[in-house]
Amino acid sequence: MRTQSMLAVMILAACGDEPREPADRSPCSLDDGRCIFRYDTFGDEQLWTDVLGLHELVQTLPPTTALAVGLKVDAAAVPADVLASADLDDPATTVALVGLDAVVGVRGTVVDGRITRIGVTCALCHSTVDDAVAAGIGARLDGWPNRELDPGAILALTPGLPSFTASLGFDHGAAVAALESWGPGRYDARFNQDGESFPVLIPPAYGLRDVALETYTGEGPVSYWNAYVAVTQMGARGNFVDARLGLDIRHSPDRVTPMLPALRDYQFSLEPPAPPPGSYDVAAAQRGKLVFEGPGRCASCHAGASFTDAPALHAPDETSASADEARRSVTGMYRTTPLRGVWQHPPYFHDGRAANLDDVVEQYDLALDLALTEAQRADLVQYLRSL
Repeated sequence: MRTQSMLAVMILAACGDEPREPADRSPCSLDDGRCIFRYDTFGDEQLWTDVLGLHELVQTLPPTTALAVGLKVDAAAVPADVLASADLDDPATTVALVGLDAVVGVRGTVVDGRITRIGVTCALCHSTVDDAVAAGIGARLDGWPNRELDPGAILALTPGLPSFTASLGFDHGAAVAALESWGPGRYDARFNQDGESFPVLIPPAYGLRDVALETYTGEGPVSYWNAYVAVTQMGARGNFVDARLGLDIRHSPDRVTPMLPALRDYQFSLEPPAPPPGSYDVAAAQRGKLVFEGPGRCASCHAGASFTDAPALHAPDETSASADEARRSVTGMYRTTPLRGVWQHPPYFHDGRAANLDDVVEQYDLALDLALTEAQRADLVQYLRSL
């Protein structure tokens, strides 16, 4: 039996011939935050299927192409022997993986070998895999930012984009050029609101417990941003109201608001990853901690166990940061980024202008006129790698 036939049989058993739940019903219970994070589209098929036609695009993508634009495969969703022999150059394999809920952050309905409905979940941007099977295929790592995902490139390829950009009053060619310029690991959650394009790095969703504000620009706590992204970016059937932004979006039933408490609790349960053994110099890190708390002046903002002074906010020019993201926000300021697990997600700063932690330290040394010695800078980097 060919591998694709094996996958098809599994899909028919898992999915049948009907959608798994109607658009007004979640596949998750109200108290199951992990399920909500991984599998709840909040009814956003109305955007990704009905408007953008993402299902038509995915239908044509072999897994090699899907992996190349940063989509990830949850190896636990497919028997190892089937996955090992799957044809990664066959678009039908992608369809099969979607039908088995094996594509991280993508939830689709497959009928007779075709994707008829598709939506996305929080995990699309805020999860990756450990590459245990192959690059892009392995065990889920919830909360880790998917820095290989290229949302702009995917959006630019959707067949319904011309009508969508027209509905926003955007020039289609300019919109495509902007989307294609974002690159992997970056997304602009304000682009469809103001038409400007200044993408920021997809942030981690781990280590947020006891952090007062969860966005780069500090608009609100994690549930505020979850609702904003779900309704204004994912196209969810939910409510989001913020007079500061001039937004008053409502749906009935509201698929988003009832899920926010459990989703928040699950995100708060996601601990930052420990640095790999041998990835930093212990003695140098101990010296670097003294620099962090002393002449480096890092602890004045990266304070406490969460390494942030939020809810305090800071002007862009305090660290010579680009003002564009702050300018487009309601606060006009930046929140101090928490540092636990910082070793895991280069590049750094909201716009990724620092390629590594050495560049971060150099940026602050110059911006704050710290005059650190080369040895102090090196020790400080080792301390950051230890967090």
